[in-house]
Amino acid sequence: MPDTQPPVATLIKQGAEARVYTIPFAGRPAIVKERFRKAYRHPTLDEKLTSRRVVQEARCLHRIRRAGVDTPTVYLVDLKASTIYMEFIDGISVRDHILATSPLNHQHERELATKIAKSLGVMHDMDIVHGDLTTSNMMMRAGDNPSLVLIDFGLSFVSTLVEDKAVDLYVLERALSSTHPDTDSFFQAILNAYAKNSKGGKPVLKKLEDVRRRGRKRTAFG
Repeated sequence: MPDTQPPVATLIKQGAEARVYTIPFAGRPAIVKERFRKAYRHPTLDEKLTSRRVVQEARCLHRIRRAGVDTPTVYLVDLKASTIYMEFIDGISVRDHILATSPLNHQHERELATKIAKSLGVMHDMDIVHGDLTTSNMMMRAGDNPSLVLIDFGLSFVSTLVEDKAVDLYVLERALSSTHPDTDSFFQAILNAYAKNSKGGKPVLKKLEDVRRRGRKRTAFG
């Protein structure tokens, strides 16, 4: 008698907006991201907002993947269940990769910085803002010459504003400084490669200086 039991999902992460599971899908491992209801919101409003975020995330993933940036392939979007089924990435997070290889030698630093910058440059030139750029939301695929994979577009949005893209970079800078001490040269290498690989990179980097100044004022004065 054939096994008719539903596949077992394993919870691997829970954040403020969603739960992430691993689950078999069409004979291969997959990731399921489920956005849960917010009890403090009116049910109708909550359903509309949640559906909008699910669609936005799936659309951003699909668009930049078509443009050549490595992201998880979207398999299925279930709006009724507020879930996205997507590719399971066999690899390691950039966070863990840096921690395992620290300190980065100059060549490795430059190569990794270039991979990150190229992906961010394409994404920003398409007016897509990630919203949560950290080394935990980047992965290296398993293999001899691993590609860089951008993941977790749950806070992504579309914007033509230079400031929004600069804030994206500032979030990454803060994440690097808090998680990976002594990586100033690494982030500078990212910015140098970003300027070369993004058509609109120069005004974004100029605006980044303004964002940094505001950030320092908030830190100083609370």
